Formats: sequence, C-alpha cells, structure tokens
Amino acid sequence: MNIILFSRKQVNHNPEQLRTLFATIERLGLNYTINEDFATVVEALLGTPIAAEKRYTTQASGLDGDVMIPYGGDGTLLEGVALLPADNIPVVGINCGRLGYLTADDGQGIKELFDAIAERRLRYEERLMLTTEGMPHECLALNEICVHRYGASMISVETLINDNYVATYHGDGIVVATPTGSTAYSLSAGGPIVDPMCRCFVLSPIAPHNLTMRPVVIPDSSVVTLRISSRGGEAHLSADNHTYTLNDGAEVKVRLASKRVILAMPHNNTFYDTLREKMMWGVDKR
Repeated sequence: MNIILFSRKQVNHNPEQLRTLFATIERLGLNYTINEDFATVVEALLGTPIAAEKRYTTQASGLDGDVMIPYGGDGTLLEGVALLPADNIPVVGINCGRLGYLTADDGQGIKELFDAIAERRLRYEERLMLTTEGMPHECLALNEICVHRYGASMISVETLINDNYVATYHGDGIVVATPTGSTAYSLSAGGPIVDPMCRCFVLSPIAPHNLTMRPVVIPDSSVVTLRISSRGGEAHLSADNHTYTLNDGAEVKVRLASKRVILAMPHNNTFYDTLREKMMWGVDKR
C-alpha cells in the first residue's frame, strides 16, 4: 500500500501532528509519496529530508490499494481530489482547518486512523461528481459548480433542465450542487441539506433579486443548461475551488460525471452523526 500525501503551503501545519503522521507511516512500514509544496513544509518544520523519488509535482501516480491523505481542511481535500490518478483510490482527509466537514479525522486520532487504513477497517462511500460542457476543458467538481458575478453588477442566468426552461435568475448567480456539496456553498445560499446517498442535484440561486426564487432539487440524470448574461462584462464559473472566466453570452451545460470519489467516513460515523457534530452545535446530542 502506498500513501499519497497532499497539502498546500497556506495550510496552518501542526508540527506535532506532522511528527505523529510520519512516525506512524514509518511504524506501519507504509510507502508514501508527497507533493512538492508539502515536502518543502515538512522539511522546514521537522528538519526531515525527503528524497526526490518520493516527491510529485502535478499529479501523483497510484495503484489499486493506494490511499490519498489530504492534510488541511475541506478546500485542501477538494484540491487533492482533482489530483487523483485513478477513481478507485480512496480519499482520507485529516483536518487542521476550521470545520473539516469532509475529512475523516480532526488530527487528534492519526495513529488510530492509520491503523484502520493499514488494516482496511475504514468505511468508505462513493460520492457523485459534476462535469461541464461548453468550457475550454472539462471541469470536475465534488461539491458544486457555480456561476457567479464578477464585479458590482448582478448577472442573469437563464436556466434549463433537459432543455425545459425553468427560470432566469437575476442576482449574484446560481449554484449547482451535488448531495455532498449541499452542506457547502449551496447551504449558505439557502439550499437544503441532502443525504449524500441521494441521487440528485440542487440548484440554489445566490442572492436572487426576485425573492420568490427558491432552490430546486432535480434527478442526477438531468442536464442543466446555464446561459449567462453579464451585461457586456464577464462572470466566473467555479468548479469547487478552481475558477474560470465566462464571457457575456456564454452557455455551459452541467451534468453527472462518470468519475466518482471514494470518501472515508469520519471515525466510521454516519452522515447524520457528522451533520449533528459539525453543523448543529448547541442541538441536544442525546
């Protein structure tokens, strides 16, 4: 088994957690590769040299049985997912950020987490992804694809589902979210929380100028067409944490991607355990 480590320079790295992480990898006799930015941070914080053959820059190589470990928060995990070399490599996030809704551990149970990985005791779930048509290249997203304004002026997004006209959303834009992404930007825009095992997407308008505009839940077999009017200017499309420019009049289609993500469950918890612990502080936990 090879461990694919990934982190970003801007993450608030915890030296004690990193010592525990690398000591545990060594104790279990696991091989690992590490992205260049993370390797540089580890060498600076721990004084541990990392050989060139263990480093990767743009995309890691991986085989069946390997595991990716993003170290950071949800944003780091989403960026790591984009670097996965194969669909069958599970993602096990370690959180050192603020919320870490998608991560499997809060950084306090690293030894136990790696024991479970080595013994193949972790529970995983397959999560849906979104993809686009009409962009210069394919955009993949685990959480959401969002069309949003650039600058002070609102934009208009004419929206069709399977070529059936739904509405034109005037405001800051629109979020098309997976069930996994229903607890991210879509939730902030007023969208519903969706169990990640549901086969659907959520369309959530962002700050709509018309107060009667509400989120819509649609089957994941749907094709969503977004036609953007930015009043002669430009708008942006964000696929998770990657952002691209859209010209006035652009048309983008959003649909279910063939690629999936295999995500580890936090401490083998259910979705509702995580929802209660991460999202509903102050609610009676019984």
